Amino acid sequence: MKRQSINRMISAITICGMGLMSASTIAAPDEFQRQMTQRVQQAKQKLQEAEAAKGAERQKLMGEHMKMMQENMGKMRAMKPKEGMGMQEHEGWIHAHQNLMEEMMDQMMEEHHLLMDKADACKH
Repeated sequence: MKRQSINRMISAITICGMGLMSASTIAAPDEFQRQMTQRVQQAKQKLQEAEAAKGAERQKLMGEHMKMMQENMGKMRAMKPKEGMGMQEHEGWIHAHQNLMEEMMDQMMEEHHLLMDKADACKH
């Protein structure tokens, strides 16, 4: 191959690599979102413990989960994207935020079903 063709290929590969690295960096959640993801996972674990428990222990764990979810929801409502974000970075932030909200909604639905199962068991 000609030296010029090799240089063009190397340049093209370098540009593509830089584009992929910057896109992955832009789409990554910010530190606060990573912390919230961890908090949401801790709440999910608490809910799983409540599902496995019975009686008073279940009630206690459900109360703890509800409190965790209230705290998390307050923090989620207060979250704002950083000023000066580019459009692509902003879209990545919004996507990560929506994923967190979906996870929280899923947990709230699971919690609701557990409470409804308990209510149905009390009726019979």
